[in-house]
Amino acid sequence: MLRKLKQVKASDSLTFFLPKELNESEGAIFMDIGISAGFPSPADDFRETRISLDEELIRNKEATFFARVSGQSMTGAGLDDNDLLVIDRSIPPTNNKIAVCFLDGEFTVKRLRVEGNEVWLQPENPDYPIIKITEENNFIIWGIVTNVIKKV
Repeated sequence: MLRKLKQVKASDSLTFFLPKELNESEGAIFMDIGISAGFPSPADDFRETRISLDEELIRNKEATFFARVSGQSMTGAGLDDNDLLVIDRSIPPTNNKIAVCFLDGEFTVKRLRVEGNEVWLQPENPDYPIIKITEENNFIIWGIVTNVIKKV
């Protein structure tokens, strides 16, 4: 379960969530069979254990948030409308990372481009412009996207 935080609207708006505290007994059943995308494997070869997606996806619980994407600017990177992002605020921002940024009063998710002292926010959709960050911008790199959870 996720606890919802205040929603902040932007051009690619994000709705933020915090991870829920888990009991040791919580977690979904994990079938350790190696799901085949080709021919099926024999059903009696599987092993059943419990798995916690929090343990799999979160490295630093105190610095991790979830956010739901609203927008199309990052479709080329596999981030689609309504996807759930896992964001770690403890990871240093570096060139080519996908980052959640606060830019001039709005949250957005873009790929970081860093060359020397210059920073650009690059969308992964040609219909959206590259944003050059200047001294006039109110700009904060809020966190780095580590995983994306999709519905199929």
